[in-house]
Amino acid sequence: MNLDIGNELRRVRLAQKLSLRNVASAVGVSASLLSQVETGKTQPSVSTLYALVNHLGISLDGLMRGQQSDKAQKAPAQGYKAGDDSIVRRRSDNPVIEMENGVLWERLADGGSDVADPLMVTYAPGSSSSVEGKLMRHAAIEYGVIIEGTLTLRVEWETYELFPGDSFSFDAGRPHLYENKSSKPARGIWFVIGTKDVVYQNLSDLGHSDGLTPQREAKSAVDVLKLMEDAKNVKLGRVRSADQEVK
Repeated sequence: MNLDIGNELRRVRLAQKLSLRNVASAVGVSASLLSQVETGKTQPSVSTLYALVNHLGISLDGLMRGQQSDKAQKAPAQGYKAGDDSIVRRRSDNPVIEMENGVLWERLADGGSDVADPLMVTYAPGSSSSVEGKLMRHAAIEYGVIIEGTLTLRVEWETYELFPGDSFSFDAGRPHLYENKSSKPARGIWFVIGTKDVVYQNLSDLGHSDGLTPQREAKSAVDVLKLMEDAKNVKLGRVRSADQEVK
């Protein structure tokens, strides 16, 4: 079930009485590119889509559910086979979003819950989450496991090669990038949690507080990184003090 996300993005933008040019400027793309996305002439990259939904104040599942509702109203009533309910979703019914340069998202069954965005993600050979090679960030925690092929994950200054069976988890507020540098498709299962109203207040929100680091409000991912670096320095100071006591 391929979704017309451009039409949904345009509907939300118009409902909020935002101009195309202002939205494009806010997310760092050209007005002509955004126009092409809204009219379905081109597909956004993963980073561009996240920037758009964050700016418009909607979630990925909200974007997909909006499209599903429209299609359900237009589609004739059909019976379901045994097992086809909110618990099970057939792959042919998965809402699908095609991204720029060969990235595919398939939304999996969620049981009617909006706690997480469960996705089967495919990266075609040579594809990446940002066509420009720029690292992206958004308010969420990402969990995933690779089930086919190999994928390169960059999180800030660290680079990881992921193979089938390898899993990952990180705060998506940290700059990151996915790339498939191989000659075969890479596929995995993602759970993106906290895409609605995530607010970073201090290190304890991210599970990094040791009770010693001053708890300051973090208003951006840069602030979060600074707090994490401060915590690292505090812990390093404790280790050095302990070494001196032993001596």
